[in-house]
Amino acid sequence: MDALSETLRVVRLIGAIFIHGRFTAPWCYQSPHADTAAPLLEPTAERVVIFHMITEGECYVELEGQPPIRLVAGDAVIFPQGHAHRMNSEPGLAPASGARLDEVLSRRPRLLAYGGGGATTRLVCGYLACDARLARMLLAGLPPTVRVSVRGSNAGVWLEASLRYALAEARSPRPGGAGVLAKLAEVLFIEVLRLYMNEQSEGRTGWLAGVNDRIVGAALRSMHTHPAQPWTLEELARAAGTSRSVLAERFQQLVGSSPMQYLGQWRMLLATNLLCRSNAPLARIAEEVGYQTDTAFSRAFRREHGVPPAAWRRSHSNRAQI
Repeated sequence: MDALSETLRVVRLIGAIFIHGRFTAPWCYQSPHADTAAPLLEPTAERVVIFHMITEGECYVELEGQPPIRLVAGDAVIFPQGHAHRMNSEPGLAPASGARLDEVLSRRPRLLAYGGGGATTRLVCGYLACDARLARMLLAGLPPTVRVSVRGSNAGVWLEASLRYALAEARSPRPGGAGVLAKLAEVLFIEVLRLYMNEQSEGRTGWLAGVNDRIVGAALRSMHTHPAQPWTLEELARAAGTSRSVLAERFQQLVGSSPMQYLGQWRMLLATNLLCRSNAPLARIAEEVGYQTDTAFSRAFRREHGVPPAAWRRSHSNRAQI
C-alpha cells in the first residue's frame, strides 16, 4: 500500500459540504481565512482545508497578491495554506454584503442564490478537517491554490453525479443525506490530491512529491506500512533500492527532513491518533508505533508535545466532549 493510502486509512479525517451556490453574473463570494472559519465549520478540529468545485459555468478565484485563476465546470480548487479568497464572475468585483458566516452555516448545506441575472455558475464549497500535523505533512510544498480538473479523471463523472444526487437528498426528508455528502467531500478532496500528484512537474517539493518519487516513495511506503519495525537508514535504503547517502539527500530535498526524523514524526502522529480513537493501554500503543517500552514512548511523546501521553489523552478527550 502506498504512503498516501496508508495515511488516509489510519488517520481520522472529517469532511463536509457546507454551501451549494447558484450565482448569476455579476456576482462575488468572499471566503474567509480557514482559521477564521474553522471554529464555525468544525469546532474540535485543529485545521480545516477549504475547497470548491465548479459544477456549471465558469468563474474566477482571487487571492491577495496573486493573479486571478479562471475555473470552469469540472474544476476543483483547494487552498492548502487556508488563504482568504474571492470567487467571482469576473476579476475585481467586490463581494456582496450578506448574512454573517455563522448564520450562513446554521444549516448545511446552505443554498446560496444571488447575482445580477446573467450567466449562471453553480459550485459547491466544502472542507476537510484534520490534525494540524497531518495537514502540514500532506500539504507541505503546495502552492497557495491547487486546481485540477476532476472531469479529467476516471472518477470525475461518478463524483459529479454523486454530488448532484447527495445535494438533492440533503434537502429531502429522508435521513442520511448529510452523511453521504460528508463522505463525498472526503473522496473529492483525496481525488484532488491524487490528480495533483499525477500532474506534478519536475522541481516540486513536499510530501506529495516525495510519495510520487521512486526512491523516497518506497522509503515512505516502508515506514507507513510497518511503523513499529526498528528501521535504520541502511534498512530503509535497502527497501528503496538505493544507497544511504542517496536516500538521505533525496529525502531531505523533497520532504524537508531526514528519514529517521520523519519516522519519529509519523510515529507520533499515529500515537496521537490511537490515543484519541481508542482506550488501548499506553504500553500497547507504544508497541504499535515502534517503542520498546512505554517509558521510552512517554519520553519521546513529552519531547514532541510538552506533556506525557496520558495527560494529552485526558485533555483531548475532554475537548472532544465539549
